[in-house]
Amino acid sequence: MNQDNYSSDPPMGQDPLVLLKTLELLWTKQELGKLKEEIRRGFARLEDPLAGLLAMLESSSDWKGRGHSLGYCITTELQLWIKAHPAVPQSSTKLKKLQARVLGMLSQCPTNLLDPLISIYQLHTADRNYLLEHVSHLYLQGNYKEAAILSIKLKLQPDQDVEKMCTPLLLQDKANLVEEYVAEYPELQRKLLQTLDTWCNPSFNIRDITRPYQGLSKYKPEKFNHRVLSKLVFRLLERFNVDSALCPNVINQRHLRTLKYLFYKRFVEKTMTEENWADHIQSTVGDNRWLQEQLVQLLLRHCDARGAARWAQCCRVPPEMLPQAVAEELQKLHIQDRVEEVTKAGNYEASRKKDYYQLPIPRENIHFLQTWEEMLQCWEKVLQPGQVVGVDMEWKPSFGMVGKPRVALLQLALKDEVFLLDLPQLLEQAEAEGEKEKLPHFIQMLYSDATITKLGYGMSGDLSSLAATCSALKDTEKQMQGVVDLLAVDKQLQWGKDSRKVDGLSPEHSHKERGVRQPEKGLSLLVQHVLGKPLDKTEQLSNWEKRPLREEQILYAASDAYCLLEIYERLCKDPESFGLSSDLTDSLVGKQSKKPRAKKHLNKQEAPSPSGQECQGPRTEPSRPPAPISPPAPISPQEFSVVCDNMLQGLGRYLRCLGVDVRLLDNEDDHRKAAEIARQEGRVILTSGLPYQTLRSQVGEGRCFSVNCSEKAKEQALQVLKHFNVQVSLGDIFSRCQVCNCNKYLKVSREGMKQLVESSKASGEHSAGCLGSQSCSVTVPDCDTAQPGCAPHSEQAEAMEQCGAAAVLAGDTVLQVTAIPLGVLDRAELTDFYCCTCCGKVFWEGSHFGRIVSQFQDVLVASGDTQSIYELS
Repeated sequence: MNQDNYSSDPPMGQDPLVLLKTLELLWTKQELGKLKEEIRRGFARLEDPLAGLLAMLESSSDWKGRGHSLGYCITTELQLWIKAHPAVPQSSTKLKKLQARVLGMLSQCPTNLLDPLISIYQLHTADRNYLLEHVSHLYLQGNYKEAAILSIKLKLQPDQDVEKMCTPLLLQDKANLVEEYVAEYPELQRKLLQTLDTWCNPSFNIRDITRPYQGLSKYKPEKFNHRVLSKLVFRLLERFNVDSALCPNVINQRHLRTLKYLFYKRFVEKTMTEENWADHIQSTVGDNRWLQEQLVQLLLRHCDARGAARWAQCCRVPPEMLPQAVAEELQKLHIQDRVEEVTKAGNYEASRKKDYYQLPIPRENIHFLQTWEEMLQCWEKVLQPGQVVGVDMEWKPSFGMVGKPRVALLQLALKDEVFLLDLPQLLEQAEAEGEKEKLPHFIQMLYSDATITKLGYGMSGDLSSLAATCSALKDTEKQMQGVVDLLAVDKQLQWGKDSRKVDGLSPEHSHKERGVRQPEKGLSLLVQHVLGKPLDKTEQLSNWEKRPLREEQILYAASDAYCLLEIYERLCKDPESFGLSSDLTDSLVGKQSKKPRAKKHLNKQEAPSPSGQECQGPRTEPSRPPAPISPPAPISPQEFSVVCDNMLQGLGRYLRCLGVDVRLLDNEDDHRKAAEIARQEGRVILTSGLPYQTLRSQVGEGRCFSVNCSEKAKEQALQVLKHFNVQVSLGDIFSRCQVCNCNKYLKVSREGMKQLVESSKASGEHSAGCLGSQSCSVTVPDCDTAQPGCAPHSEQAEAMEQCGAAAVLAGDTVLQVTAIPLGVLDRAELTDFYCCTCCGKVFWEGSHFGRIVSQFQDVLVASGDTQSIYELS
């Protein structure tokens, strides 16, 4: 039976609800073929199929279900049927009535039904003001997501307030829906970005936005802060290709973080040269007066007045912006001072040459190429069958700014010479001559020629930046042959049996040097392992777009490419001593395109230390078996203080249970904050995985520890206690508040606590807030504690006066007594309660104490101390 027979002389006027019952029976039996036939036949019999569909949807609850429902099947079949059988046009009055009915359903229907219903009932032709009024009604009812989705489907965004529509979506962590809302409207994109940037002003109070929406379902205020908003702004700037000048607050804050990072590299880590540092400072600050003010403050923090004046002069800070003392020093500066500084710097640089890898070829064999005529000699020498070429690339550091980095320098190293290609200049010249494909053609020929061996380190990242620089090279990675990525090789090398394996320094370096130098990583560490000395990385973060390049930059760039040739040659001469197959074709060539398994081959720059190993400073490995190492002297939990990375909050809470002084990073905190806290407060960093390599270099020897992230929090705690030889006694258990880390308690008798609870309940106040506490929302391990809650300040104080205690502690902290279950207060064995003097949380001795004792009995020591487990203030 064909489709046309359905409409030939059908009995008109069938009741749509009778049809619905038939369809429901077929749907229940899952007879989908018969179901679709009956739907099409039924619509042919209906006097008004559009009204009939609404009647069926309104009478059935099935269509509200997600996914493939009966309602969805009926609706989509009607859509197909209408295309095959154009209906008689509806009168405008009748269509308006149907549109009004369907609009009332759209807020309840699943997303997959929106497009079919909008199409069937021609909602795009409906009165726009009526549609906007309907969406506004949804918004006022609190259906923000539904209002936004319907606006997108009906393309109503140009007539709406983008800030009003998007704010509640952001509060519900629906940034993806916000992006979709503005995706097709550049003007709305700019308005949204300007609004978000206003919110990112340091003086702006986020609470002003969040306050009207605090009753919102799925409200996630913790994900609505300056840091999260800043990341969102940068993502939107990049996605919509909007000029970043539209968002000055976010850009200034990112530049400020760059300044702080540069100051850290120059004055704390001391791994940047004066010239390199000054280049970046000048390009970051420019003529921005706000950034100039921040620069002056940072100079005063890291230098004396004379040093600040010298750098202010170098960075061209206007004299009127300088404090008087610095301005006076600026006037005293003479050219001779600068000459002496340069001489000192030159002497220092000469003295450090012996510590680093040096190019074995003369300076005149390094060629900086800026014209196509110069490129021809490079082309002829590089594109030779059997040639081995070291390839590297440099670009200006972005410091987190928008967009992918563009390659500024392409280095090609041969056995006797190195070519440095000024990529921006060469591309510009080729385009001016109408031959912009020349340079991409040369690069593609190089990478795709299987007879030429190309050596690199982390080639995928280099090629990604190359594609961002020149779109004609976007498929280079797919076409490349004969490449050896030494990063992949690095992950295969076995260093354990080789006496050349070291951690941060080659064996000849002194103990004094080991205390200052930063641990090597990445290519520099590989060069050290294979060739004996690391690379000098002081020019790594140079401004590679600035011309002319400094001599130090030229030598650094040439070394980065040439060292690849020497590593490859050494590995080829003696592969077995490095744990590689004697057939280097198996070990090196052809495997670099495969992504290594994370568990077996970790990048040496990113690899966490083995589980349970303390982060020691740089050291050499002795050639003979080391003498047994004595365990550290035992310490008590009171003598041990740590800061836990935000991935180890469970570990931190267990350690608090055992009396250890623990600072916990918040979820939004950067890992580097742990190092800042550790230095300021003398704490040990507990971390895991990738951040370990970064954090270990920022604190003293033995002050960073990597735990096994695959273990549960309890096993991690045991691992830490045993490694640092922390001796826990019964008196240490719960000696610290598990919420706020305080170790002072107020002791209240059971009868006194009963009076407090009854008094606070009589007041009728059941607020879950807690005055003076910053940690009431922290999740703690299961224990016998009152849940956060407090009574009003005045009533609480009055209750405490009645029982002779103080309800309001230092800093207006109120004891949290309203949530203590009455059953607990009736336990005869409980004579006292212990109240944290910092956050007011109430604890009592219960079954959790026994569980903690049994879980950590391996590290508990005998103690004759019979004092209560809580230290009283």
